[in-house]
Amino acid sequence: MATADGVLVSFSSNDYLGLAQHPEVRAAASAAAAEWGAGAGSARLVSGSTPVHDALERALADFKGTEKALTFSSGYGAATGVIPALVGPGDCVVLDRLSHACLVDAARLSGARLRVFRHNDLDDLDRILRWADAARKHGFRGDGARRAKGSETEAEPEREGRVLIVTESIFSMDGDRAPLREIVELKELHGAWLMVDEAHATGLMGNRRRGVIEDLGLEGRVELPMGTLGKALGSAGGFVTGSAALIDFRVNRARSFVFSTASPPAVAAAATAAVGIVRGATGAELVARLRSNLERMHQELAASGWTLPPPVSPILPLLVGDEEGALKLSAGLREEGFLVPAIRYPTVPRGRARLRVTVSAAHEPSDLHSFFEALTRALGRTGLRPS
Repeated sequence: MATADGVLVSFSSNDYLGLAQHPEVRAAASAAAAEWGAGAGSARLVSGSTPVHDALERALADFKGTEKALTFSSGYGAATGVIPALVGPGDCVVLDRLSHACLVDAARLSGARLRVFRHNDLDDLDRILRWADAARKHGFRGDGARRAKGSETEAEPEREGRVLIVTESIFSMDGDRAPLREIVELKELHGAWLMVDEAHATGLMGNRRRGVIEDLGLEGRVELPMGTLGKALGSAGGFVTGSAALIDFRVNRARSFVFSTASPPAVAAAATAAVGIVRGATGAELVARLRSNLERMHQELAASGWTLPPPVSPILPLLVGDEEGALKLSAGLREEGFLVPAIRYPTVPRGRARLRVTVSAAHEPSDLHSFFEALTRALGRTGLRPS
């Protein structure tokens, strides 16, 4: 049952390393709030840019091994700022079917022609790119939104259309990994650009914990790397990295950056502290602890009959299928003292409702043991079976 004071043990957070509660991260946020106040007061290009924001962007660029970085108030804002700034009517965006909603919305907002390939299906992606090779000479005319005449991002009629492939490195609801090496080879073969959202990989993967791009040795071959500060880094916001020229272009063209109030200085300071921790010995220790917890969780759930993706990420989807069943199982776990909300349409397709279990370095072995026992009891009470 839940504790007497109503406190629940969360197995649904994206705070994969437990940094949101880390003393150094909390102290950095507190000190910045004391010095700079609760809010930035304006957009970055007006008066909202502080030394705290500049320090975060320098830290992110150094962490990711690029010339510059640019931060946004949210990961959603990073996507909707960057994609429409680079492509528009006359261009084409090719998305993995399971790409996050922010990437889909950004592609639609751009006015570019939108094509979708089956999840992680390289043959389907190649088919679309071969179509694009022929269609791009005509600027992908024929469908998609059109911006008002005179817009600063109106398509340039004299050039061939650009092709931008968009995917996540780790998918947020299924926890599986994109075949990035093969996608990079395809985009180079067809002369496309590639945007990779490393939201669920930044801070966790690769020798320097930069993400899947680093882990696969693909640094310098992905034009548009993107990440978030609100998951393994324990803070909030989104960011992109790249060459100085590309970042400077986004500063002036990404509307969600130009017209949004800057993140609170305390949030930026917390993220800077988290980056420092992730890069050091403590970061390596936290990732090792996370992997140990993940492997144990995966083994226990698989042994109980759940069909799971390989344990490449802290995301383990317990597919129930029926939405009512997922809600019942979530409620049963809540009665046992565990927070694992049901994930339903429209976040996932109809008939694919699930409990999205996430593991953290902050979980103790006793938390894992208690969760397994609670899940078994909840399944018994609801009459559901692992699938």
